[in-house]
Amino acid sequence: MKKPNKNQAAIAYTIVGHDLAAHLFHVSVTVAAPSELGQIFALPAWIPGSYMIREFSRNIVRIRAESKGEAVELTKLDKHSWQAAPLADRNAALTVHYEVYAWDLSVRAAHLDQNHGFYNGTSVFLRVFGQEDQPHVVDIQRPADEAAANWRVATSLPELKAKRYGYGTYIASNYDELIDHPVEQGDFALATFKAHGIPHDVVITGHVPNLDLARLSADLKKICETQIAFFEPKTKKAPMDRYVFMTMAVGDGYGGLEHRASTALICARADLPSTASKSREISDGYLQYLGLCSHEYFHTWNVKRIKPAVFAPYNLQVENYSPLLWLFEGFTSYYDDLMLVRAGIIAEPAYFKLLGKTVGSVLRGAGRTKQSVADSSFDAWGKYYRQDENAPNSIVSYYTKGSLIGLALDLSIRAKTGGKKSLDDVMRALWQRYGRDFYTGGGRGVTPAEAEALFDEISGGRFKAFFDKYIRGTEDLPLAKLLAPFGVKYSDERKSSKPSFDANLGRDGNDCKLNAVHENGAAHQAGLSAGDILIAVDGLRVTATNLDNLLSRYGVGDTVQVMAFRRDELMSFDLTLQGDRVPGITLSLDSSAKKSSGPLRPSASR
Repeated sequence: MKKPNKNQAAIAYTIVGHDLAAHLFHVSVTVAAPSELGQIFALPAWIPGSYMIREFSRNIVRIRAESKGEAVELTKLDKHSWQAAPLADRNAALTVHYEVYAWDLSVRAAHLDQNHGFYNGTSVFLRVFGQEDQPHVVDIQRPADEAAANWRVATSLPELKAKRYGYGTYIASNYDELIDHPVEQGDFALATFKAHGIPHDVVITGHVPNLDLARLSADLKKICETQIAFFEPKTKKAPMDRYVFMTMAVGDGYGGLEHRASTALICARADLPSTASKSREISDGYLQYLGLCSHEYFHTWNVKRIKPAVFAPYNLQVENYSPLLWLFEGFTSYYDDLMLVRAGIIAEPAYFKLLGKTVGSVLRGAGRTKQSVADSSFDAWGKYYRQDENAPNSIVSYYTKGSLIGLALDLSIRAKTGGKKSLDDVMRALWQRYGRDFYTGGGRGVTPAEAEALFDEISGGRFKAFFDKYIRGTEDLPLAKLLAPFGVKYSDERKSSKPSFDANLGRDGNDCKLNAVHENGAAHQAGLSAGDILIAVDGLRVTATNLDNLLSRYGVGDTVQVMAFRRDELMSFDLTLQGDRVPGITLSLDSSAKKSSGPLRPSASR
């Protein structure tokens, strides 16, 4: 990326956790040459990678402006913007001081207490209108609280005068870069490895007994080197000078958010590897965590540098609509687990198990018949990120179905070209044309038409019918047919003899709650609704854990009386049990299959 000129006048920030117990960051921004018309400041309304208006400015609890020691009037323009009054002295600097409440334990915003401090720039750094392309310097200061005496700083933001992992000044070439390097502060566990010569830090915050950092680093190294070589098979050159994996380990949590040279993650501490374990088997939790790391790392190329045209540049004050999230999130979801196979982390049976679960999750919801992945992408702001109890019946995930579209396109291209080309070649073409020089050579984003045309170009075929049916349309992908030529068996082993309500169950204390009722399922046809609390089946009490045992006494087609509370009203329903409609997709590789021909291995083209 372009190196900032350290001698050029910069937008200067300071940030310090000044009250850990109250979860408050104190932030200031100083503008050396504010607009003569009255400088405008704004906090972003959303963060790239998480497509929902979050209105981060609601966490600013106090704000004031000053110049030369005198107060300057601030006028609020809208929910996230302020304008300072014009200064009488046009040569004077303007400083805005504000406090940010930070109590969102997620990867999207900011969190501060006696254990650590974390923030994304979109939550804490006001944008200076008209001066976004200036260098931006931030002085990260140690909190005065004794709890922070041993804290260090983890960030991929380039150091100015700060030492690595230390407090002090850091620099970004512009505002877009400033907010793309989250910061973690705390007494964290730290390990470093190199992937094709590039240093990668592994930062784990939170108490994790017997954390096996050596194993984690070794596994991540394999994943990172595999992905670097995927996009740059000849040079094996990474697009960043350094990368940081930042993980907050908690009792129960999961999530990740990509950035240009780092990722912020949250996971259950039980998912991380332990030195006390004598087994080298990968637990389900650890596999899920490695898949998350693989997903966010793949985004270093696919969405942080290869971008939809509407994201180049981002408008962080309003929604940025794109019908291409199936490509950017879906294809990343396709490759995240695939990279685990290619890196040697998991074997083929484990991969097929993960893939079968993905297929089943897509086929489970009726929403896939009503919403295309192109529409799901476009509507992410209002539907996917604002899901309600009817979501399984009304929407489709551009992550999961998008990953299956990646698989289907990969298989289709391989079949059309006799294995000479694959989706790998499409991804590398996107990288070479739109991503490689994005930050260094004035790159631009890809349009939907350009993305679609690339599949025709790489394969030498025509993919319009595929796009019309499966991307702009709602047809189910013919995966069994596509997989068969590559020796992969596809079967649905759902247990139709198992009686079911056909609803998603949850807990409400020790009670069983219907979280979602599937369209045309037994619960729906009986009149039950999402939110109902199940009380009894044929006079026997239902708890949060015993419904399956109760239903095991019945057969498919039997009718039972269900008592349930809807709000505070007790209601009775006659429910006819259905066979379990949850898909049980299994995939397996024939022993006679050519392992080099399918997506588990890279295509022959380089």
